[in-house]
Amino acid sequence: MTIYFVDIEPDEQPLFAEHLAAHDLIAVRRLSEVGPDAEVVSVFLGEKVDDAFLSAHPRLRLIATRSTSVDHLDTAACAARDVAICNVPGYSEITAAEHTFALLLALTRRLREVMALPRGAGFSYEATRGVELHGRTLGIIGLGHVGRRVAELARAFGMRVLAHDARSSGDSPRAEAEGFVTLETLLGEADIISLHANLSPATYHIISRATLAQTRRGVLIINTARGALIDTEALRDALESGQVGGAGLDVLQDERLLRQPIEKVISDGILQHLRSDELAQEARDADRLRELEQLMLGDAMLSRANVVFTPHIAFNSVESMRRLAFATCENIAAFVAGNPIRLVTSSTAAQ
Repeated sequence: MTIYFVDIEPDEQPLFAEHLAAHDLIAVRRLSEVGPDAEVVSVFLGEKVDDAFLSAHPRLRLIATRSTSVDHLDTAACAARDVAICNVPGYSEITAAEHTFALLLALTRRLREVMALPRGAGFSYEATRGVELHGRTLGIIGLGHVGRRVAELARAFGMRVLAHDARSSGDSPRAEAEGFVTLETLLGEADIISLHANLSPATYHIISRATLAQTRRGVLIINTARGALIDTEALRDALESGQVGGAGLDVLQDERLLRQPIEKVISDGILQHLRSDELAQEARDADRLRELEQLMLGDAMLSRANVVFTPHIAFNSVESMRRLAFATCENIAAFVAGNPIRLVTSSTAAQ
């Protein structure tokens, strides 16, 4: 079996080689480098697999995504071409939950501001004073694997936990015990809102101007899930007005800003624009203008002292990456043996 691994780290390659030794393994940096002989492709979140890719790879039988989410895969096109998809649910729930609290504690203890202070320049305890988590109300939107872990940690801190999940009615005894409430109740009572929902039409921009207007003034927003759960412009304005007291972000709608300066993002975009042909020029110019506006908004928000951010690494620990690699090997081996596991269908992908 010819298996392509896209964008794997050097320290991962020996593990895959050991556990899939009977197969022809090829490591490439980008999806565009996958050859037409591919029968299995393993990708990460940054690679978008669409119908055009599937059409160019007629021998493909399996996409083994090294992620829980399948947002980057065209599941309908895969189903139409009889290409199976396997994912790895829950591999990073502990790591992501812990990272959520890393962001939250960085906000409540004002670490960005403290670390930016010049040494010996009129230090003030009052100017660097944080707040305790004990006794605060944490509102969790999305009570899946990670959300439940976050709830456990929150209770260990002595916090009150409220939860809302678009996929649950909250009517069961278990839901009552886990603090399920309506979204309106959560927005109105939470001191901190932490996002752990899947991205869907129901959750797209669930943090918007309308929902932020229902929150307590000074609420903190944490997002380690999906960038598009938040309307970036609305959050930026709410930070400016003080409606939101701070934000801890591991994801953005345009995550290039989390990894490189805005100048580099814009210059790369200009080069790409210059290399493109003149077809639909006006449409591309309009799209480019909207993109630049969003980039400027995002950069202005990340520059604020009450915003802490990380470059989409909430999942990234030694332990979680080993779980991910082992499970990916299991997925591929089981599929080749004719007993596939962790299959993703169009219905489960929509959940």
